[in-house]
Amino acid sequence: MPLTNMQVRDLENVVHPYTPLHKIRQTGPMMLDSGKGIFVRDDQGKEYIEAMSGLWCTGLGWGDEELIEAGIEQLRKLAYYHNFAGKGTEPQVALAEKLKEVAPVPISKVFFTSSGSEANDTQIKLVWYYNNAIGRPKKKKIISRMKAYHGVTIASASLTGLPYNHIDWDLPLDFVKHTTCPHFYRFGEPGETEEDFVARLVRDLEELIAREGPDTVAAFIAEPIMGAGGVLVPPETYFPAIQQVLDRHDILLIDDEVINGFCRTGNWWGAQTMNMKPHTISSAKQLTSAYAPLGAVMIPDFMYEAMEQASAKIGLFGHGFTYGGHPLGAAIGAKTLEIYQKRNILDHVRGVTPTFLKRLHALADHPLVGEARGRGLLGAAELVADKTTRRPFDPKAGVGAQCAKFMEKHGLIVRAIGESIALCPPMIITEDEVGELFDRYERALDETEAWVNKEGLRAAAA
Repeated sequence: MPLTNMQVRDLENVVHPYTPLHKIRQTGPMMLDSGKGIFVRDDQGKEYIEAMSGLWCTGLGWGDEELIEAGIEQLRKLAYYHNFAGKGTEPQVALAEKLKEVAPVPISKVFFTSSGSEANDTQIKLVWYYNNAIGRPKKKKIISRMKAYHGVTIASASLTGLPYNHIDWDLPLDFVKHTTCPHFYRFGEPGETEEDFVARLVRDLEELIAREGPDTVAAFIAEPIMGAGGVLVPPETYFPAIQQVLDRHDILLIDDEVINGFCRTGNWWGAQTMNMKPHTISSAKQLTSAYAPLGAVMIPDFMYEAMEQASAKIGLFGHGFTYGGHPLGAAIGAKTLEIYQKRNILDHVRGVTPTFLKRLHALADHPLVGEARGRGLLGAAELVADKTTRRPFDPKAGVGAQCAKFMEKHGLIVRAIGESIALCPPMIITEDEVGELFDRYERALDETEAWVNKEGLRAAAA
């Protein structure tokens, strides 16, 4: 079909992130026009189930009048102010109080940013600042994991463990070290049990720390469930085993809850779902149900005390963002957390999760699907060329991307992460809507299977 006028205008003026720029001129962008509940419409009037909550973030769906009114009211009252030089606003105080109330571990203070990337970038700086303050200037390295996703600033993209965030970007920076990805289906060795796999990952981490020197390693950062790496769920024993290593070497655990947080995994926090005991926490995305940009870093008392002492030595705390704690984002964030509580969103997620996971896990019977995995309302199906050997398709064949296109044809927006087709629907989704989501998903999988067979892509992957 010929491109519309709006698509042409977009292509002439906008750079699209995480997009094959060499192909988009032929296909054109999808132009979204409106949304309500779990549905969005494009500018041609076609309706889709938005099964990714945008970018893992619109937990309350589109058109929530309470959130809209909270934003309008704050804009009328005080459209902007900063929190530099001891200034403050009521919305950020209210939101910080709510975050401390629902935090999975004791939290002393909240530092606000504009995004998850800024939050994780700030985590690095605070860990460095903290170790300098307590007299450990060599303890600065951060351990992340292969296939992790922690953002796109120079520092947070270094934490990320995905090739397309590093190749030709001159990343990662050398203070970041990556250890083994805890995805048993893809990285478990032949004959290895999950317990063996976890034991090997513990050894890998121990060896990495020993090579680098424990006195140089400051922190380990982890998503409870790895989102943009493909919705990778670690074994149940993984985090308790890893945490013993970190505690033994006095290494902080940074919990990246940017995707996992706020009821998504069936608990308020992914850390609770995956049995993590973090020292600091990053959040964003569902913090405002994406109705305004906002991120937050939650820190313990011992870290804040050291920051206060360093400020006394230096003269001030020299870090902050123009829009950190923006009153619009903070007001919407406080209202979002209030809604999660008063509408019992956590109970709703727990109520629809069995249906969601039953339909998700049933996808494992499809000829294309090697593994279907998830927790709460977060999941993915991994497409493979051979179910028995787990042999993947040739990445150049673009099977995942083509599957996502077929899903759009059937009125479903998903995210193809390589050959993992991710789902993260708004948490307000009903059981009937879950059924319709998976009906569309399965029709698109069948169409993908027919296309794979027609193109001979299983043989090409051999």
